[in-house]
Amino acid sequence: MLIGNVGKDPEVRYLESNPTNPGGNAKVASFPLATSERFRDRNGELRENTEWHNIVVWRGNADVVEKYVRKGSQLFIEGRIRTRQWTDQSGNKRYTTEIVADTLQLLGKRPEGEGAPQQGGYQGGYAQQPAQPAYQPQPAAPVQPAYQPQPAAPAVNPAYQGPLPSEAPADDLPF
Repeated sequence: MLIGNVGKDPEVRYLESNPTNPGGNAKVASFPLATSERFRDRNGELRENTEWHNIVVWRGNADVVEKYVRKGSQLFIEGRIRTRQWTDQSGNKRYTTEIVADTLQLLGKRPEGEGAPQQGGYQGGYAQQPAQPAYQPQPAAPVQPAYQPQPAAPAVNPAYQGPLPSEAPADDLPF
């Protein structure tokens, strides 16, 4: 799960039809996403660490990205990590690690001049509340003591006012 800002406008491509993809024309979009972490160092100075992630989205999510996502858009991404390997033109092995997004949600404010989506368009996404502040760690909750079994309570109910079973008459049967 990642929350970050898009680094550049998404690139959208269509895959061609081939024997392994007979339907063809699958849409794929890719873009960089920056996530930032703010913390104080030992000297008390505020530091920021930014990581860049390569995001890949397919089919319906690629449609949403193509229509609504631009450089600077704030997104929530949920997906899985994938590393690919290939050989470049020089014969060198190359690797890339990317996030294949399963879930995508637009956060933050709508860009200026953009009205509500047309009927039948993408309805979910832009959060109605302001963007969330940077993560601030909270103090840990107090630790609960380990479970300790309690001794068994006596079988006699102190609120019961009737005779004890040993004192009940023998002919006091309900049938």
